[in-house]
Amino acid sequence: MSMPHPIEQYVIDEVKKRRLEQNISQKELSFLLEVSEGYVVLVESPKTDDKYTLNRVNDLARILKCSPRDLLPELPL
Repeated sequence: MSMPHPIEQYVIDEVKKRRLEQNISQKELSFLLEVSEGYVVLVESPKTDDKYTLNRVNDLARILKCSPRDLLPELPL
């Protein structure tokens, strides 16, 4: 298992922050993404190598009602 790249971790953390602000559970977000029930749990866990793809970031932005840019850092990491 390898550590996520800083930009991958940034996206994971930003999605989690927005998910919690909107009171969306990991299970509910997985459902809205049309993936397995535990998908978001795996992505948010530091014990796995799972991460969000760019296509998934686009889907997350739609669900979280923001721009995909809002889920990415302003400057390179």
